[in-house]
Amino acid sequence: MTDETDLFGDPCRLPSGRRGRPAHRFSQKIANKVMMLEALGWSNERIAHAIHCSLPTLRKYYFSELKRRDIQRDRLDAWRFEKVVEQADKGNVGAQRLLNQMVEKNDMMLAAARMRARPEEAPEEKLGKKEMARRKAADLAEGGDTGIWGSDLRPGNYH
Repeated sequence: MTDETDLFGDPCRLPSGRRGRPAHRFSQKIANKVMMLEALGWSNERIAHAIHCSLPTLRKYYFSELKRRDIQRDRLDAWRFEKVVEQADKGNVGAQRLLNQMVEKNDMMLAAARMRARPEEAPEEKLGKKEMARRKAADLAEGGDTGIWGSDLRPGNYH
């Protein structure tokens, strides 16, 4: 292989004289790139284009990274917090300010998640005139408000 790289730092592949695409070689650097792109929410197709391979090749060599797609964003955020905390511990004022902003953003996300988790209060049911009259009659028949009729409205009460 040559040490030449393209504009984005990927190795240039020179033709070998053989037909077809050269076989893909797994590397931890590419696996890390796959995890980072997953954390950013990229689709498998975009990731495959970014690492210069086909979708089946991506699934074949990086299946374990793809399987953990749902946790990659959390891992990226945890890594970012770790790096900022390290710099803040060293006395970096900019890192301390950034850490405060990150903590506030995290607190807001947690509060929003709690708000979404609360059961919503049912909106007050709007009743029409007929439905209100039906419910009032049922309430009277059950003895909820006897008023001037007493027990005369209850079925089975004959005097």
